[in-house]
Amino acid sequence: MSVTKEKKSELIAAFKTTEKDNGGSAASQVAVLTERIRNLTQHMKENHKDEHSKRGLLLMVNRRKKLLAYIKKNSVAEYEELIKKLGLRK
Repeated sequence: MSVTKEKKSELIAAFKTTEKDNGGSAASQVAVLTERIRNLTQHMKENHKDEHSKRGLLLMVNRRKKLLAYIKKNSVAEYEELIKKLGLRK
């Protein structure tokens, strides 16, 4: 259900913005959050009464929304590329 260390490392490597980026950049954080959201969404389909996980899911979605707004504010081109790579929206 959760994101494994290997999967998280792969996502960070794929979305890092600089060579020294270890997952702190907004793009890396959005990629990891997206993977966690997808896993938790699958969990919620099977366990629809799990209110604690539902709250966690909403918090993650909100955090990703804020990070995407930050990326869009600083660089629209980077934002467009990121949502295309992750398969979000449009």
